[in-house]
Amino acid sequence: MRTTVDVPDDLYRRLKARAALSGLKVRELMTRYLEEGLRSLPAGEHPVRRSALPVAIPSTGSPIAALTRSELARIDEDEERQPDARPA
Repeated sequence: MRTTVDVPDDLYRRLKARAALSGLKVRELMTRYLEEGLRSLPAGEHPVRRSALPVAIPSTGSPIAALTRSELARIDEDEERQPDARPA
């Protein structure tokens, strides 16, 4: 299967150098690394657990109430009607 993956430039250069030193194509080395990575994790286990989203708490110590979709839409509409107030 063909896919596209964005890899940071420095990481790709290291990968390409390692492939050349190993006498492999970058594709072959990436496939090998993916296979090793998948084998090292038990099925169903995730390497990183995501934390809960942060909650903004004002200085009063009370959580900020969640806005409804209609309230968010009204805020968006108000912002679109107002001229851009950002500094140039």
